[in-house]
Amino acid sequence: MRWWRVVGLLSGTSMDGIDVVAAELRLDGETIELRPLGDHTLAYPADLREDLLAALPPGVLDAETFCRLDTLVGRCFADAALRGVELAGGEADFVSSLGQTIYHWVEGGRAHGTLQIGQPAWIAEATGLPVISDLRTRDVAASGHGAPLAGVLDSLWLGDPGVQWEPGTGVPLKSGTPVALNIGGIANIAVVGGPEPLAYDTGPGNALIDLAAQQRTGKPQDTDGALAASGTVREDLLTNLLDDEYYRLPAPKSTGKEHFNSGYLARALDELGEPVSDADLLATLTQLTARTIADACRAEGAGRVVVAGGGVHNPVLLAALRRELDVPVLVSDDLGMPSDSKEALLTALLGFLTWNGLPGNTPGTTGAAGPRVLGSITPGATGLRLPEPATTQPRRLIMRSAATN
Repeated sequence: MRWWRVVGLLSGTSMDGIDVVAAELRLDGETIELRPLGDHTLAYPADLREDLLAALPPGVLDAETFCRLDTLVGRCFADAALRGVELAGGEADFVSSLGQTIYHWVEGGRAHGTLQIGQPAWIAEATGLPVISDLRTRDVAASGHGAPLAGVLDSLWLGDPGVQWEPGTGVPLKSGTPVALNIGGIANIAVVGGPEPLAYDTGPGNALIDLAAQQRTGKPQDTDGALAASGTVREDLLTNLLDDEYYRLPAPKSTGKEHFNSGYLARALDELGEPVSDADLLATLTQLTARTIADACRAEGAGRVVVAGGGVHNPVLLAALRRELDVPVLVSDDLGMPSDSKEALLTALLGFLTWNGLPGNTPGTTGAAGPRVLGSITPGATGLRLPEPATTQPRRLIMRSAATN
């Protein structure tokens, strides 16, 4: 079986830049093998990031601004793809792009639409490679949420108990349902190991924390959770925030910054009716993220939680999460999955599945009516030649080091 060399691209809800990964993947029967080759983050120009953030609700986006943003983000993704080809040793077979989400339309617990920008034509023109993009919309059209798609990777990677071990010991992990957690702007979990994987957004990850840090300090984030560590959780504010209806919705479900945004935070503070110090606000929002994640993990009977995403770099958040949970909380790096590039590797995997004619979703992870082959393909410099569609649905994913043959 041949290895396919793939460049994976995405920018998360924090909108601070484009995560790039190069990886080799191959399909051998029911097993996908994944070999990371390198990763990089390409920061957005400061003015473009400001325009993207301004386009989010409650901002207003007109057609001219939308066109400009779609084009400029597409050009940035093209630059990121070129960097990915370099990481792949100068040659790649195709690019997979999740783009930049700027709106996720959810009403009444159902997703009606989702919008990612970053035109794939710019990537194809710059690299000469086919580009697989628009990976969420087909799932939404099939009555799914289009998110989180990470459950596909996590169910293949963590769903086989025969390959799970305590880091550095060779001892099997404790029994119990494994839960994969990603803490980006929005936090999501994937519950794997059962007859049907389940995945959903638990609520804000870093979104409100970063927003408050920007508003109160002028910095894009609370680095190392330092401000939160100096504050005290305001239980009155926390109680008000926890009363949000989203937390009571049944899974699968999804959310985003169209809900957890500046207007949302302003209303919560107005309802409190008294000032909250900078440190206490950050401490409370950090506790909100930890509490809502832990509540979801407990509800799913988590026996262990494996964390990835930007939130792993916030020691105060991780400590709060560990206090809330009485099960092991591991960072994905401990099990061979690089936490900083996991979502870019997911993007590469989703593209690889589409390239091979395989579904990139499961009904339990998004609520879709059934498995669907995801995305659209933009041809590269030459005619599009896809491999013969695979006939066996993969059941496991094995991580390989770059040195493994």
